[in-house]
Amino acid sequence: MADTATTASAAAASAANTSTDAPPFQLGKPRFQQRRLREAVQLLEDYKHGTLRPGVTNEQLWSAQKIKQAILHPDTNEKIFMPFRMSGYIPFGTPIVVGLLLPNQTLASTVFWQWLNQSHNACVNYANRNATKPSPASKFIQGYLGAVISAVSIAVGLNVLVQKANKFTPATRLLVQRFVPFPAVASANICNVVLMRYGELEEGIDVLDGDGNLVGSSKIAARHALLETALTRVVLPMPILVLPPIVMSMLEKTALLQARPRLLLPVQSLVCLAAFGLALPLAISLFPQMSEAAPRIPEGVRPKLFSRTSKPLPPLQGAAKGLPLPGRPRSRGEVHGWGQANPGSSPSLAPT
Repeated sequence: MADTATTASAAAASAANTSTDAPPFQLGKPRFQQRRLREAVQLLEDYKHGTLRPGVTNEQLWSAQKIKQAILHPDTNEKIFMPFRMSGYIPFGTPIVVGLLLPNQTLASTVFWQWLNQSHNACVNYANRNATKPSPASKFIQGYLGAVISAVSIAVGLNVLVQKANKFTPATRLLVQRFVPFPAVASANICNVVLMRYGELEEGIDVLDGDGNLVGSSKIAARHALLETALTRVVLPMPILVLPPIVMSMLEKTALLQARPRLLLPVQSLVCLAAFGLALPLAISLFPQMSEAAPRIPEGVRPKLFSRTSKPLPPLQGAAKGLPLPGRPRSRGEVHGWGQANPGSSPSLAPT
């Protein structure tokens, strides 16, 4: 009887393994090993060049694309360190958010959590940066220092102002202090965007046609890309740093938490995790990775632009805009004076 049950369970496990495309489970090991990643990349390359072997399903192609996008940088095709991938942003970022929202923080704890948060953000930003054009390490360091200084100064300054506000009751002062991290983090995120990617405003970013061919670079596309990135980085911390203080202020009044104050930290961690899971998809979905815009006639150019095939120019697509924070939307914007086109690409933006 026992042998029959063991045989049945083994057969069920074997059937489950053969019916799914998941790799064998290994405790403490990443799901997608190097071989699995290489297979996914090769499958997509075969599809791209029309050499796909018979029998490959759409589900396998979607799975391969998911694996590649989750692990490899879209511009460099290099592996992203696990804590700095978008898939790792919530599990590695939630403890920092919990630390930022701890009540009754001292000056030292405020400085520490703001520094740790901006350090984590800086690493995620760099790992998911726009790598279509080389950028010196000094830009990254400059943006990191600017973000840390702005976040710490704003957080400390607001905490000092709240503590000196005599009109606030102790309960009100504690509640207001919980909202201090949001303006500090949001302003630091904007500062980080401006300092790290200011060079794109001067040099422009790559612009592609509908077939993915490079047709030039655009400063206006870069400006729109930075504006959208800054907007995304303000939206992302809003639910994370605003919703938990509101929810916790209500939960702390319940009989359960008043009788068991040790549960406050675990409950706050769960609330922050839920808010993080809600905010990240929302922020990433604000703007698409590749945005289209109809080309417009630059000032001073005769209004007669043709492609090499004498057909109307298709919509242009801006190249990588970079992680919003952390997401990777791509540039969108008004295509007015995109810049010089690449003469070797088609269509050409040269006036007749």
